[in-house]
Amino acid sequence: MLHFTPEEFEARQARLAARMKEEKLDALMLFSQESMYWLTGYDSFGFCFFQCLVFTAEGQMRLLTRSADIRQARQTSIIETVVVWRDRGNADPVIELRDMLEDMDLLGAKIGVEWATHGLTAANGKIVEERLGSFASLKDASLFVPMIRAVKSPAEITHVREATRLADDAYQEILPLIKPGADEGELLSVLQGTILKKGGDYPANPFIIGSGEAALLCRYKSGRTKLKDQDQLTLEWAGVKAQYHSALMRTIIIGEPTERHLELHTAATEALEAVEKAMRPGNTFGDVFDAHAAVMEDHDLARHRLSACGYSLGARYAPSWMDAPMFMAGNAAAIEPDMTLFAHMIIMDSETGTAMTLGRTYLTTEGAPEPFSKLPLDLPVIRP
Repeated sequence: MLHFTPEEFEARQARLAARMKEEKLDALMLFSQESMYWLTGYDSFGFCFFQCLVFTAEGQMRLLTRSADIRQARQTSIIETVVVWRDRGNADPVIELRDMLEDMDLLGAKIGVEWATHGLTAANGKIVEERLGSFASLKDASLFVPMIRAVKSPAEITHVREATRLADDAYQEILPLIKPGADEGELLSVLQGTILKKGGDYPANPFIIGSGEAALLCRYKSGRTKLKDQDQLTLEWAGVKAQYHSALMRTIIIGEPTERHLELHTAATEALEAVEKAMRPGNTFGDVFDAHAAVMEDHDLARHRLSACGYSLGARYAPSWMDAPMFMAGNAAAIEPDMTLFAHMIIMDSETGTAMTLGRTYLTTEGAPEPFSKLPLDLPVIRP
């Protein structure tokens, strides 16, 4: 069930080991499911419980997990050694982790830890620090793997291209269904169902769908409504293949667009063009955000924009498909070739109740970025 060749995994491990040696780290304790998947292929939502993949600078690997994930690791990964901590009333998986580290001859070693991940709760993190702080020298290594993962291999880019095809197809499937009286639940089921039916995966977070006032929301919320004769519909969705995401975002007008809709769409298009010009090697993620912000300010929209305008995308797990680095002010992370980056122009004018969004995923190159999606950037208008 591997999505990549053994040679691909070997190359990833070599990159990580080289980085660890630069930082003089003997081992890493990986708690992020994304890190485990990238390094070994291990594909599971078992990270909602305690688990840890230990990787040494010499390439040794061991996974500590629950019995429910033994077969998951066997069938989806290249991990050979799986250690199980057993569910019981007085279970203490951190003691099991310490014993595993000792068996790997890591007593007194310098070990990097992924503290900043949903795979390690604050409660478990405190126990890890208390129990292992005297066993080894622990160093924050939360961004080690994410920053390496941000630059994609050709095999990863192939999955993103396929994810984009699924996202484009899903949009084309629901477009004829968007009309007055259409139920948001039906639209959502077709949007998600098309991706699953054509071989894609569940996304790392729910798709966003909202009409009327809810079109100004940037998050999924429970509850459905039907489209009115004059309405606005905001969609944010992603095609997903082998856990790799390619996101898109649009606001669709039902009826006639208002003058404000047209103004905001013009600003969103100009901002996206400015972002594309900045999304090149030699610039930073902060530079990309600044390009977006400058256009918004030119249109007097500073109070209606967000404080970020996109982020890296790749293989992600719940609760979010957002990955590091992010387009935000002051982010010094460098734009490099072969990154897959989602840029979203989100303008929410609560004063007039007007929503406008425009977003797509790009592949960075030595020059101008390549948009993955084939969908047009024109304002979608559905006239009854």
